[in-house]
Amino acid sequence: MAEQGRVRWRRFLLILVPVAVTTSLLVGAVAQGVVGATFVVSGDAFKLFTEELRGQGFTLSVGVVRNKKGQTIPVIVTGVRRATARGLCQSALVRTPVGTVTIRITGGQDGNEVTIENMVIDVAGAQSAATLRDVELGRDASTLDWVPSAKGPAGTFGGQSRTFTLHDVRLSAWAVTAATLSLPDLGLKVLRGEHECF
Repeated sequence: MAEQGRVRWRRFLLILVPVAVTTSLLVGAVAQGVVGATFVVSGDAFKLFTEELRGQGFTLSVGVVRNKKGQTIPVIVTGVRRATARGLCQSALVRTPVGTVTIRITGGQDGNEVTIENMVIDVAGAQSAATLRDVELGRDASTLDWVPSAKGPAGTFGGQSRTFTLHDVRLSAWAVTAATLSLPDLGLKVLRGEHECF
């Protein structure tokens, strides 16, 4: 019979080491965009605008997100492997006791550039002027390989391009995840009333 209050170090290490290794691999995979981080979305979509988005690796597939009420919402899962953006604006309307307020985030202003790596956007709707190169449409979404974290379900429609340039991008989105989002001139404001990006 083991003495109470003593730790069996061998048994402890046999449990701790695999857990630590698995945790570090998952955290690393999320950080590198290999495993997408998922979360329950808020009750309202928000708006994203950028004057120009230019980069390598662009994918489209179909997916769903879920809100706190358990409702399933269909989205266009849009993946970006690596890109730069100018004139970025994100806005969300929030209902508060003092009325509706707008949260606005900006970056890439006055000649600065926002840099992006392994970004996935769950899009409700979008408009843009686009130039895509090396385009593949109708590819099985589970085989998309330009943005590993943005694959879709097997047997569903997918599309991708090697390089892309988008102008005057207007997105209504439910969620954004990214391995890296670098804003050298981050601006954050809370404004009374509705002051969306577009």
